[in-house]
Amino acid sequence: MSSSPDQTAPSDAPTRRRMPVPDGTIPVGLALLVAGTATFAFFRIGTVAVGGEDAFTPIVSLWFATFALAPGFFLPLEQELGRALAHRRAIGDGSAPVVRKVAKLSAVLVAVILLVILAASPLIARSYFDGDWLMVVALMATFAAFAPAHLARGICSGSGRFREYALIMGSDGVIRIILTIVLAIIGIKAAGAYGMVIAISPLFAVGYVWRRGALAPFPRRRLAAGVDVPAGDVPIEAGDDDVLDEGSPAEWNEVTPNLGWLLLGSVFAAALLNAGPITATLLASDNEADFVTQFSFGVLLARIPLFLFQAVQAALLPGLSRLAARGELVEFRAGLLRLAYLVIVVGIVGTAGAFILGPLAADLVYDVDLSGRTLAMLALASSVYMLALALGQAVIALKGHALVALGWGFGLATFVLVTWLSSDELFRRIEFGLLFSSVAAFVAFAIALQRRLASGVVPDQGSVIEATAPLE
Repeated sequence: MSSSPDQTAPSDAPTRRRMPVPDGTIPVGLALLVAGTATFAFFRIGTVAVGGEDAFTPIVSLWFATFALAPGFFLPLEQELGRALAHRRAIGDGSAPVVRKVAKLSAVLVAVILLVILAASPLIARSYFDGDWLMVVALMATFAAFAPAHLARGICSGSGRFREYALIMGSDGVIRIILTIVLAIIGIKAAGAYGMVIAISPLFAVGYVWRRGALAPFPRRRLAAGVDVPAGDVPIEAGDDDVLDEGSPAEWNEVTPNLGWLLLGSVFAAALLNAGPITATLLASDNEADFVTQFSFGVLLARIPLFLFQAVQAALLPGLSRLAARGELVEFRAGLLRLAYLVIVVGIVGTAGAFILGPLAADLVYDVDLSGRTLAMLALASSVYMLALALGQAVIALKGHALVALGWGFGLATFVLVTWLSSDELFRRIEFGLLFSSVAAFVAFAIALQRRLASGVVPDQGSVIEATAPLE
């Protein structure tokens, strides 16, 4: 018994030190960088195209409302679809029943959301879009378009088609910029037209990937006994004749075991990420529309470290999760600690850079006047949010879905409370709200992670997949 560790240590040690990058993380990381860069370009080009910050304000409002809600509702469906398909792929079962099940669920969810928006449309148009009904239509179109985009991403991730996954994620922003330039050349200045660009841009890559066959469900394959199975095939019981079918029927519990908690946590996290500009839109007076747009530009600039972090995290977190899945919790803790150190360093550099160089960058990139204090506060809040996001995804990998949902909910409640009570100055109260809410979520996840690790929970493949889907 005592000789066993000595015999296995030499072969295990290199693997533990190396922690190979999982398949697909490089293209996904690059796609995140492209998407982040395209966001900055869209805001700059769009502001010029519509004729100034005041005219661009409804588009800013649409943007942050979209990314506060659409990924929050549809990212969990993507996560659960990817998890279920990966499981079927591993056991040799076909995917079509699962895809149909999640597609039905997605259609119901879209219908419910559109009905809610339609019922509240007079209030939304008057209070949020300054009477622009076309922006309400664009908001509804955006929700309808993001659903198939996230379903396509779920199919690609669960089927191991990571290049197509990255294409869908990264090309959205590029297509949005191209369409914006086309509208600007034509001379269209109506904000609603650019709002529709936000709505339809995800569908181009989905159509392209679908035409290439990358979204076709993989079948269940029955092979004769003794036949070797090439990588990527999905065999089941040996001894049957060679036929292809779509797979065994899917029950609802196959695609929804964690959907409720994932949905709740995802909506809270996305809402908190975009709460600043949305709150500024709702609380600003009639003569502060240009200030709302300027504040939104500041939020985007403060998120530069977050965009970079998510690209790096796309490569690091799957490897950490696999360490935990193999039961190597000591290495998992060490890797997570290194990731936390990286976030802290990036946060310090980003906050200092925002304070010193942020005003110059805001002037050069967006031609707006923002103080170093405002940009530093936004960057600090974004840095703490990064740390909370990393810990939250680690908790999900350790099957703490409910704890993550409650943590993001605690953070969102903190934002509402602090924004309400902290100050009478519009921007300052929002800055305080963003910072303290991120701190609250971070503390909640730190406590949850410590307890999950202490309890000896070991993740499975499903929880690892759910933990590594990037938040928009």
